[in-house]
Amino acid sequence: MNIDTKDYKQIEGVDTEVRKTAQFLMPAKLDDALNANGGYNVYPTCALGSGKIFNGLDSLAQYIVVQKTILIDGYAGLFWDNIQVKLQDYFTENGLKVNWINTENFLKPANEIEKLVEPFLGELESVWGTKTTLSLNDFYDASLTRQITDDSDINIIIGTGAVLSGWDVPVIYIDLPKNELQFRMRAGSITNLGAVQVNEPFQMYKRFYFVDWVVLNNHKKAILDRIAVVADGQWPETINWMHKADLAEGLNKISQSVFRVRPWFEPGAWGGQWIKEHINNINKDVVNYAWSFEMIVPENGLVFESDGNLLEVSFDTLMFSNNKNVLGKHAERFGDEFPIRFDFLDTFNGGNLSIQCHPSVKYIQENFGENITQDETYYILDCDDNARVYLGFQDSINPAEFRTVLEDSQATSTEIQIENYVQSHPAKKHDLFLIPNGTVHSAGSGNMVLEISATPYIFTFKMYDWVRLDLDGNPRPINIDHAFNNLDFNRKGKQVYRELISKPVVIEQAEGYQLIHMPTHTEHFYDVHRMEFDNKTTVETNNVCHVMMLVEGQAVQLETADGTKQKFAYAETFVVPAAAGSYTLTNLGKGRVKVIKAFLKSE
Repeated sequence: MNIDTKDYKQIEGVDTEVRKTAQFLMPAKLDDALNANGGYNVYPTCALGSGKIFNGLDSLAQYIVVQKTILIDGYAGLFWDNIQVKLQDYFTENGLKVNWINTENFLKPANEIEKLVEPFLGELESVWGTKTTLSLNDFYDASLTRQITDDSDINIIIGTGAVLSGWDVPVIYIDLPKNELQFRMRAGSITNLGAVQVNEPFQMYKRFYFVDWVVLNNHKKAILDRIAVVADGQWPETINWMHKADLAEGLNKISQSVFRVRPWFEPGAWGGQWIKEHINNINKDVVNYAWSFEMIVPENGLVFESDGNLLEVSFDTLMFSNNKNVLGKHAERFGDEFPIRFDFLDTFNGGNLSIQCHPSVKYIQENFGENITQDETYYILDCDDNARVYLGFQDSINPAEFRTVLEDSQATSTEIQIENYVQSHPAKKHDLFLIPNGTVHSAGSGNMVLEISATPYIFTFKMYDWVRLDLDGNPRPINIDHAFNNLDFNRKGKQVYRELISKPVVIEQAEGYQLIHMPTHTEHFYDVHRMEFDNKTTVETNNVCHVMMLVEGQAVQLETADGTKQKFAYAETFVVPAAAGSYTLTNLGKGRVKVIKAFLKSE
């Protein structure tokens, strides 16, 4: 899977001054009518009880008045000027003198920052770079520390990196969801950290992914214990905030019970219509939806609720503080990284994905700075009668001939008969296709794919893209050199059927219940089970995290050992952390339900 940052389309009537997207902004206050009829919930929350989340910059200003001296730190992409102006309005109305110190005034010159980050950005037209070794401190000069002025009622350092000042005072940290950051990026309403100009979206995304997000995530982790207040800055005109102690309690609760991340959705050149037809409360006035970020945790957030007020924090906030609860016996190996991702690839009444492959572990580590690679599977959630999956080479494959054909197609924009080289397999609901790194593959049109994968998600080497353009009418990048540095040409002929199409096996059975093992490839570090039951089933975590989805049926209720109960609808992704110990799933609909469970293999 790969996200092409040019695959979006501006929709008439959608505000694009600060955000360029067709997607609705999450409401600051939850409207119960949004999910009144049940079904897939686009705003899943963890309820904290009353009085935990507060709304408005005036209420935040009141907190600041009590503290008198404070640091306001936060993520890239925030509208810092807007935040300061609204806070100052309150202070002015109350006759308070404020000494504002802005961290942006202490950034190194933009040309110096460009030289700093250049080694991590790869070639200009490439969509990849290498994860940076820089720290946030490297972006600022040594004079960030300023003395508190005695004649001011309030002293504030505001902006990304405020804690670098060294002031030993309370910290407000303002977070921003990654999807909203990208929507602002596409609109040109923000720039990269320390940059003075807006670049092409794919260039800005590359810089965010390989540099800005790395240093900002490390900074957030380093200062987490110092934060007194956490705020959500995704709304241009308001803010929701809460005390860090209450957030910590909420994170601890979900790390021992169950949670969903907030999904978000993107159109694409090959996108389909299944998501539009089956998921409510998303904008249907779009050409298609190609992806749903069901659980791609580097870009998803967790939403908390109190008195209807919503507050989203990035998923890594949970992992920084509770990774051992979440991952259990695998926490030492993966640390703060959550290793499994779920996402949707929708080609229903759409097109074929590009013919592609993913890098080996060594290649992704040496060239891109990642720790693990993009070992994937395609679980067929739904499909039409003619759906197919491209997987593995024909037995007659000649690598040199294949490369020549691909290069000629790229040079002349000529279609090729891909099935002369790549196998095509019929797809049926609940099939599982195995795609370890180096395997040539693609999802054909007519599929709704649940992609179960290792977490890296942008390292897709396209070899052939059916001679089509992106949604802006531009050619999509082709990466033949990278692909041929990774393709395994031994995955061909009958071996593909033997090794790359999972053969389900019933491993437990009782009246009204069976547990099916859907074996993955030896190179996959995760495995897949499918639980099928009429009434209910109880499962032990055995100190392993379970990532799940209801893939057939209307709804299930999950109850964990601590008494937490939550309902999940068809196609919703949910996670039971290792520390939950055990859980019971109850069928809330008619007929047998089927629940997919992905989990890390024992070492």
